[in-house]
Amino acid sequence: MLIIRNYVEQDAKATWLLFFNTIRNINCRDYNRLQVEAWAPDSMDLFIWNKRMMDIEPFIAEIDGTIIGYADLQNDGLIDHFFCHHEYQRQGVGRALMEHLLKVGAKKKIKLFFSQVSINAKPFFESFGFSVVKQQLVEVRGQQLINFHMQKKT
Repeated sequence: MLIIRNYVEQDAKATWLLFFNTIRNINCRDYNRLQVEAWAPDSMDLFIWNKRMMDIEPFIAEIDGTIIGYADLQNDGLIDHFFCHHEYQRQGVGRALMEHLLKVGAKKKIKLFFSQVSINAKPFFESFGFSVVKQQLVEVRGQQLINFHMQKKT
């Protein structure tokens, strides 16, 4: 059974690997090798990664102790990270995480949700009522990547 819980420090390695493998196995469909390697470099200092995760306080989706997704919601409505394990795509993990974020946002009285969304994730966000505000180029470790500033008003 899928559960959603808060991030804890012990999740650092599993969330890094999920982030890395999802970008390397899924996002490679829409981004070239250099872009993907810049976005998900071969190594990451887990201390730095954990600090980042502790700062954004993501929610963890897991089944039987295996982390299969994570996403965060900031108090201003920003969804900074939203990743589903590459082996669990199209199995309801993203839906469960997004529904959780929207419920948390409703409790916090967030009126505008927004995110910087990859090419791959754009249709998923659109299915939840997000719309593209603008397409943009962002630089990541010297590579230019297309993404979309998307938002949803409640």
